[in-house]
Amino acid sequence: MIQVVSHSKSLESRVVDFILQIQRDEFGLNIDAEDQPDLLDVESSYQTGAGNFWVALSDSEVVGTIALLDIGNNQGALRKMFVKSTYRGKAHAVAARLLEGLIESATSTELRDLYLGTTEEFVAAHRFYEKNRFARIEVETLPVAFPRMALDTRYYHRGLY
Repeated sequence: MIQVVSHSKSLESRVVDFILQIQRDEFGLNIDAEDQPDLLDVESSYQTGAGNFWVALSDSEVVGTIALLDIGNNQGALRKMFVKSTYRGKAHAVAARLLEGLIESATSTELRDLYLGTTEEFVAAHRFYEKNRFARIEVETLPVAFPRMALDTRYYHRGLY
């Protein structure tokens, strides 16, 4: 059974290992925890304002993550969405559950817009976001406060109202 919980300090090392494993082994990125200081300080990076960071657990194993970064002006950035390959798809619906929870939280805290960045290579992610009413946008239309990542080349927006 999959349980979705808010990130806590007790989950930090498992979350970092989980995300790094996907980034390195699956996507071939040369990246370390030090390159992502937000992962080492989730509380002040994400769990402020309307933001939060959620972890999907199967028993005690981390199988998914998603974060909502409050970027001000009733806007949020979807960050750190990762799902273990064996938990992807409709059978487990981990990605769908994580995203639904994020949208519920964003709506309840009166965010009006969500933005995200991804890379051209993540075609399955593009389909998932588009299926979930995110529309592709040009980089020039991103809010000034949106945290652009060096690897991101494709951007999406979803209005919440």
